[in-house]
Amino acid sequence: MAIPPSYPRDVHVKRYRLMPFWTIFAVALLLSIFRPTLAADNTGGDPLAREILTRADRIRFPAEGFQVDVTITTTEPDVAEDVRAYRILSKGNNQTLVQTTAPVVDRGQILLMRDRDLWAFLPNLSQPIRLPLSQKLTGQVANGDLARANFAGDYEPRLLRTEKIDGVSYHVLQLDAVDSGVTYHQVLYWVNAKNSRPYKAEFYALSGRLLKTGHYQEFRALGGETRPTRLVIEDALRHGRRSVLEYRDMVMRDLPDKVFTKDYLKKLSH
Repeated sequence: MAIPPSYPRDVHVKRYRLMPFWTIFAVALLLSIFRPTLAADNTGGDPLAREILTRADRIRFPAEGFQVDVTITTTEPDVAEDVRAYRILSKGNNQTLVQTTAPVVDRGQILLMRDRDLWAFLPNLSQPIRLPLSQKLTGQVANGDLARANFAGDYEPRLLRTEKIDGVSYHVLQLDAVDSGVTYHQVLYWVNAKNSRPYKAEFYALSGRLLKTGHYQEFRALGGETRPTRLVIEDALRHGRRSVLEYRDMVMRDLPDKVFTKDYLKKLSH
């Protein structure tokens, strides 16, 4: 607790120095007892939450190599609709290539993600640019929303509760970032308790402020499984601003590692 300005500092110091030895010893003993317990709590995790999260991840995207096309339509008040298209190649959820296919003027722009390292390759630049996953790509969509959709790899999950929405039961998970390099500091994630389908996600900043909300919609056959083919991301800070991601033409591909290297992508971006 901070010392009020009117409180004599020498009095505070004197009292601290006169603290009985047995009091200091008792405090030290308590800390030695509880420190291992706290460490175990931080590293033990929540196995049930981890299982729920992993199942939902596999519904969203395959663990194997795949290709999918994404169209992002962004709308906001008094601004013309913006439409952009991307082709995503992904392998193992830790290697991803995002290539811009529309508009024509932006073709050749490529994002390369390896683990949590992200680079942008631009046709007019000889060297790639390092980018954060949290930086905006377009509209309400961050780089990491396309390049790294791996919740299980980026967050430590905890099951908060189970709640009903319109008669359907959902597990509510709190996802805490494993480090500062991930896209969001924290995510609240609603997963269907019966079939493990993702329903809704709230994305939070380090300050605790809600940044945006995503809704997973239109579950259809995609890449051999029933997956959400539409993700609506709404800005929580500016009303009326939203981006709609529509996924189509997912195919499984055996992608060689060389596709996810800087040297290989330099050729594609020129």
